Amino acid sequence: MPMERWEIDHMRSSIQFSVRNLMLANVHGRFTNWAGELYLDDKNPGRSHVDVRIDAGSIQTGDPDLDRHLRSAEFLDAARSGYIVYESTSVDRLAGGRLHVSGFLTIRGTTRPVALEVELAGRDKDSLGGERAAFIARASIDRKDFGLNWNLALENGGMLVGDRIGIRIEVETVRTSAWTGARAVA
Repeated sequence: MPMERWEIDHMRSSIQFSVRNLMLANVHGRFTNWAGELYLDDKNPGRSHVDVRIDAGSIQTGDPDLDRHLRSAEFLDAARSGYIVYESTSVDRLAGGRLHVSGFLTIRGTTRPVALEVELAGRDKDSLGGERAAFIARASIDRKDFGLNWNLALENGGMLVGDRIGIRIEVETVRTSAWTGARAVA
């Protein structure tokens, strides 16, 4: 049985992040311009994979000054590096309908392994007879692993920006076809 190609419904999906600020609360943000596809094999999840390409310049926190700083060379260097890319390398089925997705994340030209813990949020037919599935994925990365080193010391001895970045991805997908070809994201 061939794998099925599932296109991500961008209007019903999000890529969000959070990072500690001033050693107090988390700053939350999201990316608004990205695309991706899932290739699923229900009978053999190990053959499944996901490819996502995120426009680094589409970062939004609700603070235009912070957004400009995050796009700058001190952080994402969006003008030069352009895209954040995630390509899975393996998918393992866990108990309770959860999946462990291993892959490589590339930010600013630096590639590191990153695992996603994924849960199937639901799967059903839509009002037009199409098949949809929704997933929630979580990960945590150390920003310094990707060369995102900028920071400022605080008077209390702490640092302005925390090192850990929490990632939460919610996607709704629609099955588009059987698939036997090459991966979409390079």
